[in-house]
Amino acid sequence: MLLVVGLGNPGAGHANNRHNIGYMAIEEIARRHGFGPWRRRFYGLTCEGRFGGRRVTALKPMTYMNLSGQSVGAAMRYYRLDPGEVIVLHDEIDLSPGRVRTKQGGGNAGHNGLHSLDSHIGRNYRRVRFGVGHPGDANAVPNYVLRDFAKADTPWIDAVVDAVATEIGALAAGDTAGFMNRISLATEASRPPPPDSTD
Repeated sequence: MLLVVGLGNPGAGHANNRHNIGYMAIEEIARRHGFGPWRRRFYGLTCEGRFGGRRVTALKPMTYMNLSGQSVGAAMRYYRLDPGEVIVLHDEIDLSPGRVRTKQGGGNAGHNGLHSLDSHIGRNYRRVRFGVGHPGDANAVPNYVLRDFAKADTPWIDAVVDAVATEIGALAAGDTAGFMNRISLATEASRPPPPDSTD
């Protein structure tokens, strides 16, 4: 069993927020892999399917970002999972828009959703970090992540969400290098240039 979690905030008003790219990704993963219908469980919404021969539960915590660990912890206890059997999809302000990175364990860099997870399940879960860029001022971060993406961001958002949904089975199987290589190739053309680029 594998638990794949997309972080975000519930409600239509948050649907296109930067903080909700984890929701966007988990919804596309469930759609792409033909998971069953969403239903309310574990203080969230879940649906089930498979990556190859491995059973997978997808989870969208409905507790709001800052309490995500409550939902993930409940699911982990029910399925008797270790943190290493959990993959969390989330926004990352310390990566430029369109970049994707993976990580297992480590700090939460002030991300409130990850802070909640750390408190409930420890730090040794796997992460897929979706770069959304930084506003340039630490004081502006809370408002920045709760604002909608710009329309100009749509091409790279679609590209990274599509690529992760397509390749997530490789990550689930432990092929992190292959997952990252294919994500990089699939998203390279759509990534916006860095802010200081002269291209």
